[in-house]
Amino acid sequence: MSKQSALLSAPSSSLLLEVVDGALVIQHWGAPLSGDLASAQSAIRPSIANSSWDVPQFPGIMRESSRGFLGRPSVSGHRNGKAWSTKFEVSNFHHVGNHVAITFTDFHAQLEVVITFDLDVHGVLQQRATLKNFGDGDYSLNEYIHWLPLPKEATQTLDFAGRWSNERNPQRKEIATGTWIRESREGRSGHNFSIADIALTAQTSFRNGNAWATSIAWSGNSQYLVEKLFDGSQSIGAGELLLPGEVILASGESYEAPALISVFSSKGLDGVAASYHQYLRARAVHPKRPRPLTLNMWEALYFDHDEEKIKALIDVAAEIGIERVVLDDGWFHSRRDDRAGLGDWVIDPAVWPNGLSPIIKYINDKGIEFGLWFEGEMVNPDSDLYRAHPEWILHEGDRTPPLWRHQLVLDLGHEGAFNHVLEQTSAVLGAHNIAYIKWDHNRVLVDAGHLGSAGVHRQTQAIYRLFAELKQRHPGLEIESCASGGARIDLGVIDLVDRFWTSDNNDALERQTIQRWTAQVIAPELLGTHIGPTHGHQTGRTLELSMRATTALFGHAGIEWNITEATAEERKHLASWAKYYKENRAHLHSGKMVRVDYPEAHAYVHGVTAHDLSRAIFAYVQLTPTVSIHPSPIKFPDLDPAATYSVKAVFPAGKPRFMLITPPEWMSGIQLSGSALAAIGVTAPILAPANAFLIEVTKL
Repeated sequence: MSKQSALLSAPSSSLLLEVVDGALVIQHWGAPLSGDLASAQSAIRPSIANSSWDVPQFPGIMRESSRGFLGRPSVSGHRNGKAWSTKFEVSNFHHVGNHVAITFTDFHAQLEVVITFDLDVHGVLQQRATLKNFGDGDYSLNEYIHWLPLPKEATQTLDFAGRWSNERNPQRKEIATGTWIRESREGRSGHNFSIADIALTAQTSFRNGNAWATSIAWSGNSQYLVEKLFDGSQSIGAGELLLPGEVILASGESYEAPALISVFSSKGLDGVAASYHQYLRARAVHPKRPRPLTLNMWEALYFDHDEEKIKALIDVAAEIGIERVVLDDGWFHSRRDDRAGLGDWVIDPAVWPNGLSPIIKYINDKGIEFGLWFEGEMVNPDSDLYRAHPEWILHEGDRTPPLWRHQLVLDLGHEGAFNHVLEQTSAVLGAHNIAYIKWDHNRVLVDAGHLGSAGVHRQTQAIYRLFAELKQRHPGLEIESCASGGARIDLGVIDLVDRFWTSDNNDALERQTIQRWTAQVIAPELLGTHIGPTHGHQTGRTLELSMRATTALFGHAGIEWNITEATAEERKHLASWAKYYKENRAHLHSGKMVRVDYPEAHAYVHGVTAHDLSRAIFAYVQLTPTVSIHPSPIKFPDLDPAATYSVKAVFPAGKPRFMLITPPEWMSGIQLSGSALAAIGVTAPILAPANAFLIEVTKL
């Protein structure tokens, strides 16, 4: 290999870089490479076509018009209409192990870009970039996009769409000539945010085939792109979506682009998920202690904060085995509904005449942690804060943005507003034994101006700074990112929070799909998964406790239900399920997620296998009625083919509703080889729709 080239390799993937004619070219991102690669560039050097450049052009990762590139560039900007076209030259190339840092310089545009690539042992590629203006005048940056090449075998993409209470709906479609863009303009990553953009072959499934996945590490406005040019070349990219004028670099200033976190997998979508999960679990900030079984009181109380009702909830919670309770919206000044109080983060003496300390003590005395809800980025017009400082909202000119849930957005880029939220929140935390905060964000950002300029970029940086400061001031504090449910789940905020609220929708049937696809990137132990009420508050659907409990088990489990209304039998089942969760969470939160490519649409089969293949816990989920009397068998991949396993059905929260006279014999226990379980499987019982049960597989 030449001096200015680098091969980054992991067991599952490789990245091959080479400097060609002053540009950095990604020669390969995909399957692992080995051997002599000195001639790799020559081997794939393009031929000269008719009606084309006289000599081959190598636009490289900067994708510049000056180098003959006819697609979307990596850098777009200008100096008052000048320096709009760049031609960066590699000025420094540093390669150590699986780390490469490359400096690009354009002396005409007076810009410098430093790009780094880091490939970890799990096959996760981190791509970072910093753009610096070293000229005398301002440089207006329109966009910076990270790009990676795609081979022609990648003919499809998978991304995710959604809305409130219906997040992460998969969209799989063909790649066609042109530029395809998915934008998120909510000012938060959003319900419609695609947590990843994944290129696939036509044959790629959960378990098999190649996949090239990207995920942007940013919680503000963002964009994903797939581009296929007329010459057949195609690329996948992502970056921050900058509003006009959000980034104007004065001389000496720099813009740090949000990182792109990417994975190549030859083992399908589950291979992608496994790499992301291992990457997240390897972080120093990843939660280390077992994820506490949580009771969130929102759907039990809403705004009815009655101390005796809460004590009754706590008594039942302790009986069940709850380890953490969270007091949701309604505890602070004038907050009797969602029309007032946001911004006034002081305990309401009308509801809590003795403060929160007595109820916290009552909870702690039962061995349960206490958590509290905040929505610190927001303000109601009916609040002391807004009456004192109406100028502290994100707004443009003399306009007030339209209300959403009766609230506006505080401009945290304003130091006064930032300090108000920080100090009031910190004062509540400092005065009480609060282990955990649920931080909500219940509206989108529109017309989001900061002192006359667009303010989403600054606002996103501010919430990162706020979370970091709260954690520094209050060691051990855990933060849940909740944004109307699942509207701020991304790899940008993940190092500052300990849990995501996956969705406001606690309907277990809907949650099956929401959790299934959110876990494509986010490890399950970081996703709040709750048993909702028997009669779902979001859909009105009535579901069996066994279905709700089975669904909630595969994540950071909890309950969001007025459990004082649960029957004695339901409480017994809840206690049994809680015990099962505690006994098995170490496995569920460390193993490999498995989604079986079940051949029929009426059911999901998914689970978690141990990395040493010693055990697995699977769920069989009946979504809709079966088409045939004898549906496809349940098969179990990712087991030791030579080993013998015991297989049995378990019902920690009671049995589902079966639609048969006798269940299959295996459900009471059977022994089979790993190869037989993978190739033959076991008979699928017929359940009523919206029912599920667990299957334990244990190596003998």
